[in-house]
Amino acid sequence: MTATNSSAPIAGLPSRGYIPQMSLVQTDSALDDNATETPSVIDTLVIPVFEGEAGLELTGAPIDALTAEQQLEMWKLLISVGATGTAGEVTVVPNLPAESRSEVVATGNLSAQVQESTQEPGTVEGVIEAGAGSTGPEKILAIGMGPADEVSAEDVRVAAGVASRSIKKPHQSEGEPRGARVVSALGLLGAEAALVGHALGAYEYRGLKTTAPTPAVESIEVLTAEDPADTLEHALATVRAVALARDLVNTPSNVLYPESYANIIAAAAEHADVTVEVLDEAALEEQGFGGILGVGQGSARGPRLVRLDYNPDKIAEDSPRVALVGKGITFDTGGISLKPPAKMWNMISDMGGSAAVVAAVIAAAELNIPVHVTATVPLAENMPGGAATRPGDVLRHYGGTTTEVLNTDAEGRLVLADAIVRACEDKPDYLIETATLTGAQMVALGDRTPGIMGSMDFRDRVAMISQRVGDAGWPMPLPAELGEALKSDVADIKNISGNRWGGMSVAGHYLQNFVSEGVQWVHIDVAGPAYNDGAPHGYTPKRATGSPVRTIIAALEDIALKG
Repeated sequence: MTATNSSAPIAGLPSRGYIPQMSLVQTDSALDDNATETPSVIDTLVIPVFEGEAGLELTGAPIDALTAEQQLEMWKLLISVGATGTAGEVTVVPNLPAESRSEVVATGNLSAQVQESTQEPGTVEGVIEAGAGSTGPEKILAIGMGPADEVSAEDVRVAAGVASRSIKKPHQSEGEPRGARVVSALGLLGAEAALVGHALGAYEYRGLKTTAPTPAVESIEVLTAEDPADTLEHALATVRAVALARDLVNTPSNVLYPESYANIIAAAAEHADVTVEVLDEAALEEQGFGGILGVGQGSARGPRLVRLDYNPDKIAEDSPRVALVGKGITFDTGGISLKPPAKMWNMISDMGGSAAVVAAVIAAAELNIPVHVTATVPLAENMPGGAATRPGDVLRHYGGTTTEVLNTDAEGRLVLADAIVRACEDKPDYLIETATLTGAQMVALGDRTPGIMGSMDFRDRVAMISQRVGDAGWPMPLPAELGEALKSDVADIKNISGNRWGGMSVAGHYLQNFVSEGVQWVHIDVAGPAYNDGAPHGYTPKRATGSPVRTIIAALEDIALKG
């Protein structure tokens, strides 16, 4: 079964990240006339290998499909090039001779033999015919999984991502260069995990280069023993959402600023059952959004507030309502409290929270998740212009609460405060808010682990979901004494505590002041995880990661299922 990963142009967004064509082939039942055929040309076969007590171990459905003689030949081949099965190990067997391709590892034969072992006599013929044109792969990519009895879904996602990233160069053939055509047996360990890992690992952001490079991977066919229909669509909706968030974060700030970003969001939501409302500067002034206006007033580009609403028709009247809020600082200089210049360019990522909630709402509509979701997204550019907010100024938020601004570089919480109050007016049962908020998150948890704070039960629930999907969020406390440190002499609250300790939790305390009583709430700090300034790893590329899109989607599904 094949589905297209949409990277269709979005009005105002100059570049979309590339994702290869993905398909899913069920190998434990006969293929009908409409099934996806094995590609006639296969460049790379991806197989999992394991670490046994005596060294390299070949086991599981991908290998069981081979005869004993073929298994031995495969084992010898991998041993000869140093494969051990250790987790994370990538072993390439290049330039396979024609006889090896057709007799030992030809994917058409592999598919046929998997099905032959589980079907009644006479059902295999069509399968063999479907793959009859296959010449088998030119090379094998063996991905080490560690011990076979310890493989998790995240292990499969990571392995698939590593496999996709390991294919570096376009395939050279007659005519124009093309990306590699890949068949992966990792789906036999977990279909959706393999699809997500492969697709996100193959993501390539093209940027604004005058000539788009040829992608390294053209297509990936994932083998599975599961029913492919729902699995494929769910996986690709998730992939599209993560890719959209990555695209938005990767876009330069001279292209993506509050006004243009609002227009891009509206265009991205056009194909989904999502309504969009945009409040411009005049509307923000009229309605009293003092936090958003205060942060944005130092820029020549005025702020915006965007509201996205997904309200499916067929849900119970008493079904939970969910509010999403995401920080959308399209560039953060620090304002008057100016940041050091080193790597300030990474501050294009300071709208990562907004990108995540926008993508999650659209994904909820595409997946028909039966829950009413409304996202409130504050957009501003934090610049040190002549009209900028000064340290010591007092801002009046939407709803009336006042904040003494002691540090203009703690600006995200100021715009989020307005958005949270507005979101709570909808009387949600749950509120999920995310932001690239504090450097203290990275000090505490590193640059890959989001910190999750909020209502204790909901915090732990979302943290478990985050760990399950691979976003790796970790529950963090809100110690009472840190909240006490936010008391101000001249306003209801101040935006920093005045000391260096517990900065991530201090920010959480600040935001908690704006959450209505009775709302189950979490704050997800992704200051580090939203943007990868280092080398790619697993299915995570350099630059924008898309964190925590998958956590939010899975949380919405969990709420729809359990209330």
